[in-house]
Amino acid sequence: MSPYTYEYARAALAVDCVVFGLDETDLKVLLIQRRIPPFQHAWALPGGFVRLDETLDEAARRELAEEAGVTDVYLEQLYSFSSLDRDPRERVVTVAYYALAKLSDHRIRAATDAMGVGWFGLDDLPKLAFDHAHIVATAHDRLRGKVRYAPIGFELLPPRFSLTQLQRLYELVLGTDLDKRNFRKKILSLDLLVETDEVETGVRHRAARLYRFDRRKYERLAKQGFELSI
Repeated sequence: MSPYTYEYARAALAVDCVVFGLDETDLKVLLIQRRIPPFQHAWALPGGFVRLDETLDEAARRELAEEAGVTDVYLEQLYSFSSLDRDPRERVVTVAYYALAKLSDHRIRAATDAMGVGWFGLDDLPKLAFDHAHIVATAHDRLRGKVRYAPIGFELLPPRFSLTQLQRLYELVLGTDLDKRNFRKKILSLDLLVETDEVETGVRHRAARLYRFDRRKYERLAKQGFELSI
């Protein structure tokens, strides 16, 4: 890449990632504990500066892998944040992403400039560095909106799941209780779930039938303007 001198100063470019995960009781967010200033020891989103030889998507996936050990997740660009005072070091514009991950699929580990890493309940987050609390809130709003018309929530579930697990996912993301009968009637009418021969194991209550998501069928319907409206 040939050197070039610009007449005007340029802002630094960064990426930050909001990774959502799901357990039986809570929607969680992946955070790293910063090793270096500014906000040393504070909790923050995984992220960092974009290198000259990589795209935004590549930078986001690299930072997730380097700082938290997370790879192979559903990742989508969220929004650009450009407040003048968002970083005390210099003028920094960040492009935020949100990701969805099954907790059981990832053995998170702190690396590079992170001294710690962990999952935190969305309603019980520590004080976050920079403007990351605002970024998390924006990502949650996007997730709540999109889960109503696209099946991205299935990324948070195991390959085989019960209807109760699916309903709990929607309730946690949307922050509201859903009527069991109406939810099941609606979700089954979409004809996007495939009933398996498997049932839950290791549960005290009556074992429920397990389903899987027919992604190929959804993709075909989506091309025709189909929407998953919950």
